[in-house]
Amino acid sequence: MSVLTRDEAQTRAKLLDVHRYTIELDLTRGDDTFDSRTMIRFAARVDGNTFVELKPAELRSVTLDGHPLDPEALDGNRLALTDLTAGEHELRVDARMRYSRTGEGMHRFTDPTDGETYVYTQLFLDDVQRVFAAFDQPDLKAVFELSVKAPQDWTVLANGITHKADGVWKTAPTPLISTYLVAVAAGPWHSVRTEHRGLPFGLHCRRSLAPYLDADADELLDVTRACYDRYHEKFDEPYPFDSYDQAFVPEFNAGAMENPGLVTFRDEFVYRSAVTDTERQTRAMVIAHEMAHMWFGDLVTLKWWDDIWLNESFAEYMGYQTLTEATRFTDTWTDFGVTRKSWGYDADQRPST
Repeated sequence: MSVLTRDEAQTRAKLLDVHRYTIELDLTRGDDTFDSRTMIRFAARVDGNTFVELKPAELRSVTLDGHPLDPEALDGNRLALTDLTAGEHELRVDARMRYSRTGEGMHRFTDPTDGETYVYTQLFLDDVQRVFAAFDQPDLKAVFELSVKAPQDWTVLANGITHKADGVWKTAPTPLISTYLVAVAAGPWHSVRTEHRGLPFGLHCRRSLAPYLDADADELLDVTRACYDRYHEKFDEPYPFDSYDQAFVPEFNAGAMENPGLVTFRDEFVYRSAVTDTERQTRAMVIAHEMAHMWFGDLVTLKWWDDIWLNESFAEYMGYQTLTEATRFTDTWTDFGVTRKSWGYDADQRPST
């Protein structure tokens, strides 16, 4: 697989203006793979050559402006788009994709407690290519519109409000976001829903954890609402998305991910037993950190990955500060000094920093 370099990304960003992705996912095709159909509308500023990225189990067909391209031309994760003329274009890709069992792309999990299955995306860095075809770099933002076919008893969550029609879940088009921030979480979720400032808020976990989520739902929602209100006092810009869901997902290989409108957390944060107040503060801090990203990271996004330090550092700072100002957790800076500051010092000494 070819790794996208910064120079390649800069060249492609000069050539392309990506408008819209229309993505169809079929999650009813079995335990190992799912179907992915993508239409990308984009413009080339001048005549030129470029490529789109994809990591399929099978690439069935590709058309560019209605003309078929050879699926066998896929080289690793790159499909060349040659002799593009200046102006508008439409790319269509039909592929079969593999589920992941290691947390990248579309992760699939079957709960040993009750046999229920859940899937969710983690697309950070370059794993969007495991789910759909994309011009995969953070500065080529676009509007995303998804439709997802799922088993009858599943609920589909995504970056925006979803609704079900004729057995297919559809999402409202997103504002302009980066490819790595697209999110889907599907399964027979247990959900706690409410509304705040006219927006739907939700908490979601697998069914077997329902009693534990219900026990902590008031605390989780109180922290969420308090941070949301405080960020609106801090930032001139209103919250830029149409809903705020927080999904606690199984086998997550990160702490949390700031997908716009659908933040995912490792479901160890749904506490199954008595925990210390420091652990509750840590969970609240992660909620505050990820919410800060809605503005700084999701609305305003780094051009390239060498600025990820600023993205994360700012969210870390805002999380600790906002939690202290807006919630009962007023001793967060002590925790920062004990646990996080030394971690930052350690990272800062690395030759790669």
